[in-house]
Amino acid sequence: MTNVSVGIDIGGTNTVMGVVNAQAEILAESSFPTAKYNDFEQYVSAMAESIKNMLKNLSFEYNLQGIGVGVPNGNYYEGTIEQAPNLPWKGKLKLADELLKHFDCKVVVTNDAKAAAIGEMVYGGAKGMKNFAMVTLGTGLGSGIVVNGQIVYGHDGFAGELGHTLAVPGGRVCNCGRKGCLETYVSATGIKRTVYELLCTTNLPSKMRDVPFNKLTSKDIYDYAMEGDQLALKAFDITTDILGRKIADLATIISPEAVFIFGGLANAKELIIDNTKKYLEQYLLPIYRNKIKVLPSALLGTNIAVLGASALVA
Repeated sequence: MTNVSVGIDIGGTNTVMGVVNAQAEILAESSFPTAKYNDFEQYVSAMAESIKNMLKNLSFEYNLQGIGVGVPNGNYYEGTIEQAPNLPWKGKLKLADELLKHFDCKVVVTNDAKAAAIGEMVYGGAKGMKNFAMVTLGTGLGSGIVVNGQIVYGHDGFAGELGHTLAVPGGRVCNCGRKGCLETYVSATGIKRTVYELLCTTNLPSKMRDVPFNKLTSKDIYDYAMEGDQLALKAFDITTDILGRKIADLATIISPEAVFIFGGLANAKELIIDNTKKYLEQYLLPIYRNKIKVLPSALLGTNIAVLGASALVA
């Protein structure tokens, strides 16, 4: 009998699930579009059906130890999703309770970036580190903060929302309802907004001037930058300047050994990782300089959020 757990990563675009064993091997995976379901209970039912299909197709006998879920605005203490700006359902949603209608096992819920931080700490580059931060760059910007070897949850479960600190007061409208949040500038959607702002406010030459807004992706912006596109390079420079400044702010509070970057944009190492490090050093207080590593996640290419969510069970 093999002990397994299920890790679930709920994102604004897709929901990804995996069956994970004690050796951190993902034995089966499944995914479906998150926004396909406007009704939350129907969404959870579809998720449960996908999990059951994955388990049914395993070629060995198993013991399901539990289900871990990483989700934006996931509350570890209550097993709920609360006012997640990039998800189609609003209010306080009892995710753990809904899943328990389908499964007789432990269900643990946390913020998706915190799940990624746990994955990095258990399986990745943060092994042995007691103080670090994880920044996930996807549709929005998530973060998980570890201090003295423990994930920081705060009194209500929502501590560590770096993406919703103010980067530009009165700036871009955020899905959370405020203006100027970091994730409106530093994320896959944020860099796209920066590109179109530059298209309007500069005369920099760029092939992107011929690309409709709904066709351009952050991967396209990276590809153009690697070809030497001046406007794309400027967009990455603005993005990393802002990110470096906010990590410098975070450093004065937690003094991390390292900050790990995960998500599609993290693949742009020389444009994201190296430039963020450059700006971080500029903005840091002298006592913190040359002490903080900025690193891509060691688990790029795997689903770190699925691994981290599954580790919640243990």
